[in-house]
Amino acid sequence: MRASFLLLAVAPALVASPALAATIEVTIDKLVFSPVSVQAKVGDTIEWVNKDVFAHTATVKGGWEVMIPPKSKGSITLKQPGAVDYFCRFHPNMKGHLEVSP
Repeated sequence: MRASFLLLAVAPALVASPALAATIEVTIDKLVFSPVSVQAKVGDTIEWVNKDVFAHTATVKGGWEVMIPPKSKGSITLKQPGAVDYFCRFHPNMKGHLEVSP
């Protein structure tokens, strides 16, 4: 009886715990974001891995910008839901899309 009481006392805490945030990797290689479109949740981190020999950005017009140095990484933690299109400020033909759910 005591073990089942303990299980019942702990069960609500297990059910109510929030999901762990994820880190989602986007590779930049030969002037292309891959994958181009990403689905994520608020609290997740997007990490861009730049394999090119020159700098890139992940820029949302009127929003945020992440600088990604050559042969390096840059990241942002998503704080609000919604859909955003982003691009590289240095290479505007490079485009990506994020769908962020609550």
